[in-house]
Amino acid sequence: MCQIDRHHSPRDLTTITRRTALAAGGAGLLAAVGATVLGTPAKAWARPTRPVADDLDLYVIVTDGMNPGELNPAQAPTLNRWAEHGTRYTSAQAHMIAETLPNHAAMMTGVFPDRNGVPSNSIWDHAAGEDRTMDRVDDITYPTVLERVRVEAGLTTASVLSKDYLHGIFSGRASVQWAPFPLVPITDHSLDEFTVEALKRTVTDHNPRFTFVNLGDMDRFGHMDLTGYSLRAARNQAVWNSDHKLYQFERFLRDTGRWERSVIMVLADHSMDWSVPENVISAQGALDADPALRGRFGIAQNGGADTFTFLGDPAERDAALARLRQVVAGIPGVKSLYDPADLRLGDRAGDLVATCHPGWRFSDPTPLSNPIPGNHGHEVTLPIPFFISGGHRMVRHGQVIDRPVTTRDVAPTVAHLFGLSHDDMDGSPAVEAFDL
Repeated sequence: MCQIDRHHSPRDLTTITRRTALAAGGAGLLAAVGATVLGTPAKAWARPTRPVADDLDLYVIVTDGMNPGELNPAQAPTLNRWAEHGTRYTSAQAHMIAETLPNHAAMMTGVFPDRNGVPSNSIWDHAAGEDRTMDRVDDITYPTVLERVRVEAGLTTASVLSKDYLHGIFSGRASVQWAPFPLVPITDHSLDEFTVEALKRTVTDHNPRFTFVNLGDMDRFGHMDLTGYSLRAARNQAVWNSDHKLYQFERFLRDTGRWERSVIMVLADHSMDWSVPENVISAQGALDADPALRGRFGIAQNGGADTFTFLGDPAERDAALARLRQVVAGIPGVKSLYDPADLRLGDRAGDLVATCHPGWRFSDPTPLSNPIPGNHGHEVTLPIPFFISGGHRMVRHGQVIDRPVTTRDVAPTVAHLFGLSHDDMDGSPAVEAFDL
């Protein structure tokens, strides 16, 4: 086991852990990180408000990109059984923009993007003068429950995240983190087979009390599935394979006597939509064709959504934005326009958000920039599966709850279970799922 020197900067962590993994093989995949608290001074951390159950192990497992309809006995027998055993929320939704990074940030902070700093996968970065992925450790500007459970409750936390950019944005927050390895070329994620094996190794070696897990196969294979609009062959196989890996994780928990300690919260960060080749929206082309807009807005392409950031003289912003709304609204395939403030996205989301109709996708700066048929970010990809299960005595069985829940409700649920304050969060704990 390699210990990461806490004097390394957070930006060094990904490189160090992956270099260690390459050198040491499977035994070097895990790394304990220094206890650096990000975003909040140490004096703000409080002790738990009530005793923490000493037999509770909590797992938040994100089945990345899973559609609610895929939670059924044929495609996902293990997940479906867990959902029926526990408490299933049938009106769950992601937060707009319905993408991986903002919704994972919402899960771990419990607040809107205007407070946690992560409105979308990609933003227009004024300093860089271009769009960029939000994969920096300082992109999250609000404390996460990975830190709070570690610092306030004094318990070991872990992150086992299959996607490289998730590992980047959450680096240094958990007591123990796994750098995804090996990475699949192009997708930059580790297959669920390796991720679940790393999860089991993390639990065996470190006994974390709270573990945050991302399984990326459903999303990555869903994006690339050329049959997705009709057959969804690769996607269906990915759902089945991921479900089987979770069956193996359950067997591991049972075989090692951990099932009775376990609370398992499963949800997706967004669902998935598929487009046909000709249903492509290139907003950049429309802006370049308009003399009043050419060169005046930066675009961050997010699959089912585009964000637009004004680059000119602030005195000219309102007139340019009015013209932008008129032009973008007239592009075939565009469904809705939003003021980022109305979605509580914060300044990093720019000045306008556009979403597409189902079966369409944005592709900027050129129509060839986004060739993949599977996309999300827009309204049709907001519904997600969400349930709480496990073998712990506090888990309530056989419940179906219709009240709306969101990805922001994960962090307050975690805080509630570990006796931490959640009054400052925008979400609410899923208390119906427990006998406390």
